[in-house]
Amino acid sequence: MPVGVAAGHGATVAAGRTVLEAGGGAVDAGVAMMLVSCAAETIFTGLGGGGFATVYEAATGSVTCVDFFVAVPGLGDRRAGPGTAIEITFVGQRVPYEIGPATVAVPGVPAGALHLWDRWGRLPWADVVAPGLAASYGTPFPATHAELLPRIVPAMCVGEGERVYRRPDGALLQTGDPLRHPDHHHSYELLAHDPRGFYRGDYADALLDALAEGSALSQTDLDAYEVVERRPASVRFDDLEVLARGDDLDDVLGTLGAAGRAVASDPHHDVASALGLVAALRAPDRRAETTNLVAVDERGDACVITTSLGLGSGVWVPGYGVHLNSMLGEGELVRAALDPGVRMGSMMSPLVALDAERRLVAAAGAAGGSRIRPALVQTLLRVLRGTPPQQAVDAPRLNALPDLVRLEPGFDGAVLRGLEDAGVPTAVAAGLDPYFGGVSAMSAQGAGSDPRRSGHVWLEQDLRG
Repeated sequence: MPVGVAAGHGATVAAGRTVLEAGGGAVDAGVAMMLVSCAAETIFTGLGGGGFATVYEAATGSVTCVDFFVAVPGLGDRRAGPGTAIEITFVGQRVPYEIGPATVAVPGVPAGALHLWDRWGRLPWADVVAPGLAASYGTPFPATHAELLPRIVPAMCVGEGERVYRRPDGALLQTGDPLRHPDHHHSYELLAHDPRGFYRGDYADALLDALAEGSALSQTDLDAYEVVERRPASVRFDDLEVLARGDDLDDVLGTLGAAGRAVASDPHHDVASALGLVAALRAPDRRAETTNLVAVDERGDACVITTSLGLGSGVWVPGYGVHLNSMLGEGELVRAALDPGVRMGSMMSPLVALDAERRLVAAAGAAGGSRIRPALVQTLLRVLRGTPPQQAVDAPRLNALPDLVRLEPGFDGAVLRGLEDAGVPTAVAAGLDPYFGGVSAMSAQGAGSDPRRSGHVWLEQDLRG
């Protein structure tokens, strides 16, 4: 495996490179990249969100899944009020959401970052946080973020979001504009010298004050939050073993196994494989904003991290510039009773693939709500069968809804006709679109990161030519 990183923003990738070149390991790089993404990719993630990591240790062949996703509040004496209803236009449909204090779940990103570093870090903590602190003073707004922002204005441009996502003249941020909140560096300074301060003390008090009207989140919930390590689940794919958390809401591993059996050839050119892929992927359409990153170090260790803020609650922690998550307002995540203290469900599924000797073959993850599963599966179908990751990530995708298959351009006309003849209505997008998810992946053939999300990669030896 090459040494390198892949992620959804140039600043995120630059942080991973800096840390690896300074002697840090894959987890140091992954944590540094995650913290930068919380400043540079704030329409997808933030310190007020949560996520999952999968860590591979080459010396032992071991895989550990780390759960630092958000928890349901309500362990204390606060009780939630109603959320504030908004509507987002999504793929031509108006979709209802809720924001406001009632939608904020217990954040996990600060605790997750510290846990990962405590467990696997090599560099000093301050060195791992430093790139995030630098990013908190401003990073260029990517083109795909600028294209997406107008669709999610009702969630993002609320309260302090007006200062962050609009230019001084009131226009929305455009490609290349600096993205920053004037107080955000205070949260990174706190993270550097007292990372547990996000769950106690002045920051926690400010967070709770911001949620005083209508939220069930209390100091009791912050005190109770813990990062959880889990044994991975696995599935066979050809002669490989693919490992991930396994309890994701959309069963990525099960789908990958089914797709591997059903797709024998390239579904862009083969009707039978396209129909098999559609059958494996068919599911309702849902939306959530996420981002993903991958890091591999000189030992062959790997770290894959996926994080999310939801659409954002519109509630910001005063004095710290942190936008709090809206997970309790994400109806697609609420599929069972939400008991206080339990983890919310998620579609996120960072994963690794190993050969028979438990050597790393690939590491990958994806962003995009219900498109995480189809994006990951379609990319892995190619990567695990020898396609270079960037080529696999760039390849056109489809998303199979119950009554429609949406496709990107690039599928043969014969395949489109074959789907229609089989009674599968289709709709072809104008081009590559963030709707189809964002994947980051690495294999022995190099690294790939999604152009649909302004992705970037860095390899110690550039295998892309």
